[in-house]
Amino acid sequence: MGQQLLGKEVTKALNERIMGQVAECKEKGVEPTLCIIRVGENPSDISYEKGATKRCETLGVNCKKILLPETVTQDEVLKTIDEVNKDADIHGVLLFRPLPKHLNQAEIENALVPEKDVDCMTDLSMSGVFTGKKIGFPPCTAQACIEILDHYGIDCTGKRAVVIGRSLVIGKPVAQMLLKKNATVTTCHTRTKDMPSVTKEAEILVVAAGKAGVVDASYVKEGQVVIDVGINVNEEGKLCGDVLYDQVEPVVEMITPVPGGVGSVTTSVLVSHVVEAAMRTIA
Repeated sequence: MGQQLLGKEVTKALNERIMGQVAECKEKGVEPTLCIIRVGENPSDISYEKGATKRCETLGVNCKKILLPETVTQDEVLKTIDEVNKDADIHGVLLFRPLPKHLNQAEIENALVPEKDVDCMTDLSMSGVFTGKKIGFPPCTAQACIEILDHYGIDCTGKRAVVIGRSLVIGKPVAQMLLKKNATVTTCHTRTKDMPSVTKEAEILVVAAGKAGVVDASYVKEGQVVIDVGINVNEEGKLCGDVLYDQVEPVVEMITPVPGGVGSVTTSVLVSHVVEAAMRTIA
């Protein structure tokens, strides 16, 4: 039976660290502030916004909201981005995506200055992930995977890690972050042949396939650490991961549950990036 890597334990430790940093900022006259920009009334955006707002309040971080109609023009969104770029009291910006189809999302994303890009929205921030330079911040979900490994004392050095998924949101950045922690990394994707033979070689398996139940018992072996990034809704209307938990958990050594794993850490990572951005202004 695999040990559950519970997100709440990671979040608790992360929150304690954040509160200490917030106190340090405030002692120096800086109030860490997140600005949330939401276009339209997407229910999932509103749900995440509520969670982020509550987490900010709990940790002493200010949260400003800019709500734009779904019919907003390209120029109006760019003007909003320009205003938050110039506002010295705003340290981090979260723009919900995808944007409505009539907007040029790439242009809007890259209009944000990377030092306020707390969820790796810009190309420059992504370059920071790949070069190891402090340009912006890595994606919050990818960082949450690393926070879990660190909290539970899982040393990546010399380990064989396999990542299922190659998106810019999770797959590619988390592979780079594992490389930075001295793992030997293989990336699997939809064109990978005989994927179970590859994943069984892993000591650390990160599953970010974006499809429920992709990984079953045939993909894993004893002694593995499995990080399930997936958040899906099954036929019964319940949240589930990309891993068939009931099949995989009895085999592996450690595994994140869904819900209660990676997703529960992500919001605290977002806030930690805001606070780090604030600290960089006083360093």
